[in-house]
Amino acid sequence: MRRQERIYLYITAFVSGVVSLGVELSASRLLAPYFGDSHPVWAAIIGLILLYLTAGYFIGGRWADRSPYPATLYTLVAWAGLLVGIVPFVARPVLILAAHGFADYNVALLVGPFLAVLLLFSAPVTIMGCVSPFVIRLLLEQVEQAGDVAGRAYAVSTAGSLLGTLLPVFVLIPTVGTRDTFVVLSLLLLTVALVGLARTAMRRALLNLWMVLLVLLLALTLRGQPIKPQGSAIYETESAYNYIQVVEQDGWRYLYLNEGQGIHSVYAPGQRRVGGTWDYYLIAPFFNPPPFTSDQVRSLAMIGLAAGTIPKEYTAFFGPIPIDGVEIDPEIVRVGREFFAMNEANLNVIVADGRAFLARSDHTYTVVGIDAYRLPYIPWHLTTVEFFQAVRDHLTEDGVVVVNVGRTPGDDRLVEVIAATLGEVFASVHAMDVPASFNTIVVATVRPTTAENLLANRALMEDPLLQQIASEAWATLRPVAPSTLVLTDDRAPVEMLTHEIVLNYVLRR
Repeated sequence: MRRQERIYLYITAFVSGVVSLGVELSASRLLAPYFGDSHPVWAAIIGLILLYLTAGYFIGGRWADRSPYPATLYTLVAWAGLLVGIVPFVARPVLILAAHGFADYNVALLVGPFLAVLLLFSAPVTIMGCVSPFVIRLLLEQVEQAGDVAGRAYAVSTAGSLLGTLLPVFVLIPTVGTRDTFVVLSLLLLTVALVGLARTAMRRALLNLWMVLLVLLLALTLRGQPIKPQGSAIYETESAYNYIQVVEQDGWRYLYLNEGQGIHSVYAPGQRRVGGTWDYYLIAPFFNPPPFTSDQVRSLAMIGLAAGTIPKEYTAFFGPIPIDGVEIDPEIVRVGREFFAMNEANLNVIVADGRAFLARSDHTYTVVGIDAYRLPYIPWHLTTVEFFQAVRDHLTEDGVVVVNVGRTPGDDRLVEVIAATLGEVFASVHAMDVPASFNTIVVATVRPTTAENLLANRALMEDPLLQQIASEAWATLRPVAPSTLVLTDDRAPVEMLTHEIVLNYVLRR
């Protein structure tokens, strides 16, 4: 075999590695707007992709022995490229059906489309699994070279897989979006296949040009369609972390992320309070012993800034106090500034992970707020004793930490665990259930405090609107049963606990 042919076979193995891992990562982003980005979703994707690759290795080895011709290999690669390109377009109507299942907690409408979409990947990924054994068979001229040839082929393919893990996340998805990422990966694979066919079987290369045309036609004719249709959506985009959607209804704007079952920020011009969980963050410092007044709220750190609802409320009620807002996704920050008027002069935005921010900050705050959900999960490293100790180190002596925690009717296990963990670090812990929601606001104080402090400080409030919020919060205060589980950096089974809570809720409906 000529040297140029051998090099091109290695190029084929490399590109196949790029696309196979690129498809796996892009599959998670294709599903995220409908099913979220949780560990079970990732486990299903990774498990089935590995299953398809395993089948491909087995089938490819046998196929290569029966038809050891480059034209056969490149034809397979061409079909893999075509199937990769049409996946997001075929999957779209199925995923829209799944959105209704998520909204209604219909298990059949959730599980069925989820499996159906994952099955769409079976053919292209299985075919890509055929490539490495096929390349090895074509490169192998003497048995004595088998180890060297196999090692090189798998090394080249794995190097491609390394690029495939980086290219979609850091370049393609933020730049062109998930659907066009599949298109780019498809065209890359089709180019390699058709060039290979042109070198070995020109007529077959010409006959397969329709594959490129079909993928381009789908990409061009369906361009501009929303990823997840919603009648009142005014903007959508994708970042390295999230699918982001802005919805406007009756003069209010709402920020939705990923599967869109939780509102992460809300904004209406001229509104001082917005309702829901955000208002309850205003009440947290008033658990301090009386007299505690609004002018004693001197600073705020908000971990999980989103589009800036809580800092906007703090500025409206307590004046231009220094606020550090920490948000890991820079695209959400941009959306917050463009659509949610997140332009307060006293707000300092830090794009970082919340825990990493605390590790390098030397500031102290009256309030540290934590609302870093990726519905319905709290990042586990923001729930442990060690994390809350870092929070405590950044609080003043009258400081408080306030955390938004998920629950379902009759199942407070996560609230109880977070409260128990906070209790290892802070003197007192209080909980308020937000009406008509799945949220409990948990407040922990540096000083020993009682719930009655809120009632006493409410009487001192000069702002009638703040006093109204305090009255509503007082009505939702309730004791939290002690939990024997305390979360640490060594053991924090937050995801497992959340899985059980969500599953029990869905099965009870």
